[in-house]
Amino acid sequence: MRYRLLFVLLIASYVVCIVPFASYMKRRPVAVKLGYVPSAEVLRIVVGDQKLLVAHAAIVKVLVYFGTLLDKHPDSKLVLPAEYLNMYKTLQTSVKLDPYNNDAYYFAQAAFTWEVGRAQEVNLMLDYGMKYRTWDYMLPFYAGFNAAYFLKLYEPAASYMKKAAEISGNPLLTNLAARYFFESDKSELGIKFLEMMEKSTKDEQVRKLYHVRRTALVAISTIQGAVNRFKEQNGRLPERLDEIVEQNILKQLPVDPYGGRFYLDNSGSVKTTSKFAFGEHK
Repeated sequence: MRYRLLFVLLIASYVVCIVPFASYMKRRPVAVKLGYVPSAEVLRIVVGDQKLLVAHAAIVKVLVYFGTLLDKHPDSKLVLPAEYLNMYKTLQTSVKLDPYNNDAYYFAQAAFTWEVGRAQEVNLMLDYGMKYRTWDYMLPFYAGFNAAYFLKLYEPAASYMKKAAEISGNPLLTNLAARYFFESDKSELGIKFLEMMEKSTKDEQVRKLYHVRRTALVAISTIQGAVNRFKEQNGRLPERLDEIVEQNILKQLPVDPYGGRFYLDNSGSVKTTSKFAFGEHK
């Protein structure tokens, strides 16, 4: 009898412990980690003639990692923010092992300029790639856009764009080279660039990233235009963005694809609480 009682107590104790533990395991956040990649100098010695394979594997590792973050559902329990610095270092290692692999340059352009504002570092990587991929007009095109759009360095932007035009023979890039010295419509420039990138990229995750960013910029541009019209009609800025809808200037406010909320800053410029990054809005 005593053994039966002990057995029942053990079962009861197990149930009492396992139920909250199972509940915790279901609710606990999942930390997605990129992991460590040795420096290119070390890998060159270790991997021998397998440098191209290792470089490709490093790029795939970054793409899969970032794709996991990008595809997270609103109810997901992934822990953010992303390991952007580690991602960048991994891509740096990959291009040093294989400077001809274009995926590293294209992904760096997609992720580290728009998402974390590291256009200067991306241009260093692009400059490195231009020494090897001399036929690839997209690298100077990216660098030229970054110089003008993010860094506001229009003279280097024109030089990059001129190089891209010479390689590609595309007259559009020649026109852009000239326009960069005088460019002021930042949102419109960004929308056109992202539209081109979305159409040209082959990687689905990168295409999705460009699409989300372009949708956000279109929303900003649309609301900003409506704010300007409101000011012309009323002689003041709207106190709330909803006033634009109430006066039928817009049928409805666009949605921020990053999950943030649009608002007006003190200067009358449209901003978003998401800061154009996943997981940033409060």
